[in-house]
Amino acid sequence: MVQREERLSRRSMAFILAGGRGSRLRELTDKRVKPAVYFGGKSRIIDFALSNALNSGIRKMALATQYKAHSLIRHVQRGWNFFRAERNEFLDILPASQRYDESMWYRGTADAVAQNIDIIDSYGVDYVLILAGDHIYKMDYELMIRHHVEAGADVTIGCLTVPRAEASAFGVMAVDGKDVITSFLEKPKDPPGTPDDPDVTLASMGIYVFRWDFLRDLLIRDMQDDNSSHDFGNDLIPAIVRDGKAQAHRFADSCVRASGDPVYWRDVGTVDAFWRANIDLTDFNPDLNLWDRDWPIWTYSELVPPAKFIHDEPDRRGSAVSSLISGGCIISGSEIRESLLFTQVHTNSYSSLERAVVLPYANVARHARLTNVVIDRAVRIPEGLVVGEDPDEDAKWFRVSEGGVTLITQDMLDRREASL
Repeated sequence: MVQREERLSRRSMAFILAGGRGSRLRELTDKRVKPAVYFGGKSRIIDFALSNALNSGIRKMALATQYKAHSLIRHVQRGWNFFRAERNEFLDILPASQRYDESMWYRGTADAVAQNIDIIDSYGVDYVLILAGDHIYKMDYELMIRHHVEAGADVTIGCLTVPRAEASAFGVMAVDGKDVITSFLEKPKDPPGTPDDPDVTLASMGIYVFRWDFLRDLLIRDMQDDNSSHDFGNDLIPAIVRDGKAQAHRFADSCVRASGDPVYWRDVGTVDAFWRANIDLTDFNPDLNLWDRDWPIWTYSELVPPAKFIHDEPDRRGSAVSSLISGGCIISGSEIRESLLFTQVHTNSYSSLERAVVLPYANVARHARLTNVVIDRAVRIPEGLVVGEDPDEDAKWFRVSEGGVTLITQDMLDRREASL
């Protein structure tokens, strides 16, 4: 009888760090934490880390929250409520709750885990996977956990391969011929190359695998260190590199993709990057495959009717070209090109949108012309508004990014209306 290989994911849990605001997204995170920001037409950013864990076979998860977490918590409660405790499945939401001191919230990424040691103990797991909740990618964590075990490492770090010229923006690592990490450097001016290619550098993805008993002891010692910033990248990882064995795991070895497709990972942490990653989905063959039924991105789906296109006159035709239009949208006599519209967006006659990312429940009035824009949730675009043709005029009322993308929120429109 052939014995089946045990999946290590069954003995693992995922701890997702989702407490940071993501201030570089500007007003998009005024009301919600970065992992709760919408992405891809119907998902939230957090759905990618959670879906990767679920698809990898992990059925025990914890989500640490802190900054403006209501939108994130509500989304997870609605869209991720299918875990069953009787099957030993869990998704616990762990808000910063002053568990040790009335003045002490989560002081850093490591502290967010340390303050919940008793909860992790109750899971009875052997391995803990630490994840950032704010990146877009598809990855089989089972392969990374197995690499960790086979290497006999104290920590295994998920790594991107980036050109040396671009690596100064990352925490990077030097490795030996077996990808054992010999030094960990935070945003160095002269990043190290790799043994197989001196022109590229391994950059940290903020993904770590530990044996729980090892990490538990490390966290307890760190909590007692008044000189620590209680952060994985600043404190725990450099200490392991110095005193133990840290293993690099290359993302290309576990990235989920079709044969021949590029490795896909995006930090959508700026308005330009957020806009670009969403608009890229309108390409004929986008690098991120959201149609993959073998590795779906799970999310909360509202019960809405199909998208609707109405009017068919020469200058008043409901149409969309090279665009993604979500359920509940009504394209009424509008022209949509290279754009992504989220759920329940309504556009009205004689309006046009080109390279627009429009978040749910927005309404675009007649004769509006919008180009290279991000429109926040529930914004009501007034009749005749023109954006994307005069950057100086746009900058008087809206947020214009370095890349020329205009972010529009309802507060901005209200201030504009009050001053006219």
